[in-house]
Amino acid sequence: MSAHILAIDDSRTIRALLTATLEKAGFAVTTAVDGVDGVAKFQDAAADLVITDVNMPNKDGFGVIDDIRQGTVNRAVPVLVLTTESGAALKERARKAGATGWIVKPFDDEALVSVIRRLTGT
Repeated sequence: MSAHILAIDDSRTIRALLTATLEKAGFAVTTAVDGVDGVAKFQDAAADLVITDVNMPNKDGFGVIDDIRQGTVNRAVPVLVLTTESGAALKERARKAGATGWIVKPFDDEALVSVIRRLTGT
């Protein structure tokens, strides 16, 4: 049984790259176009792991993490932040919000898949 990944990013290109990379590795993928869409889809997605961008319209990645961690569904799900940002302060803020890890764009396919496999046990 493959893990189900919820990928939240406002960039259509990044969503397409994530979907292609993750499906090729055998994961099921659901995508969301922003944080509001992502949190809504999370409620029904039964995701084993969430990947979220930080800078998005409507709700940023920190809001996504907050909503997941304070919600009633699967609050302990691993959350990876995938962003162009690499500042220590932002990483610390994400960690404090409950992020499991931080990956800087552009991502390395093999490294991303390896992290996801480790976090999901698949």
